[in-house]
Amino acid sequence: MERGVAVVVEDDDDIRTTLTEVLQQSGFAVHSTASGVAGVDAVREHNPDIVTMDVGLPDFDGIEASRRIRTFSDAYLIIVSGRVDEADTLMGFEAGADDYLTKPFRPRELRARIAAMLRRPRTLQAAPAERALPPRRGEQHPPRQARQGNLAGQQPRESPEGEPGSPAEPGCCDFAHRGLSLHEASRQAAINGEPVDLTRTQFDILLVLMENGRTVQTKADLVRRLRNEPYNTGSFVTAGEERAVEVHVGNLRKRLGDSSQNPCWVETVRGVGYRMTP
Repeated sequence: MERGVAVVVEDDDDIRTTLTEVLQQSGFAVHSTASGVAGVDAVREHNPDIVTMDVGLPDFDGIEASRRIRTFSDAYLIIVSGRVDEADTLMGFEAGADDYLTKPFRPRELRARIAAMLRRPRTLQAAPAERALPPRRGEQHPPRQARQGNLAGQQPRESPEGEPGSPAEPGCCDFAHRGLSLHEASRQAAINGEPVDLTRTQFDILLVLMENGRTVQTKADLVRRLRNEPYNTGSFVTAGEERAVEVHVGNLRKRLGDSSQNPCWVETVRGVGYRMTP
């Protein structure tokens, strides 16, 4: 059964063939490219569910290609790279990647990571018509500006219940706190009614935090939740995975217009993790 569409961006012929075969065996219709420009164009044209991205491309690197793709696509994006330094991994996450796989990789591991991603619904922040018609070559959607909340001197609206992560009024959203609202089924977030465009990982982290309110979520808790594991599995979490969560939380704050020093919504509990503000 076909599971969707995938785009492979890889300039090494052998690795590109391997990635294509793995994705086809996993049920995807695959379009493969060998450069950053062709990869970005292929994502625009085919609106894939999965993108694999090499870093060392002949025109511009995969980090820049990932940034460009993230301006118009919410596809699951996996960077597949021979670069193993933590700084390279963090740059990939900062560019919008959902996962980072180092070469040489095992096809079974790639399939497992894709399966884990597909258990998380795709984010649909834009209207259906907007997603169905990606911009033509040379066009760009105007950037969406997040509301700045109290960073712009505005006081956020309190949720109806006044508690972080409180369920909101029926039919409105699932969670609301200080003007920030979250609807899980549609995977939409808004600040004072204005939509905020979050990546899939950013939405999942925010959902966990709003579900738990003032209960601190450790970085390991968040890693396991992103893996779709129960909190109490005790599965091993690497330092790199915890650093990746830090990057995702930092990017989430940027999207919300929040501040780590004077947070309106996401509060850091130093040495422990994160929780919602009072």
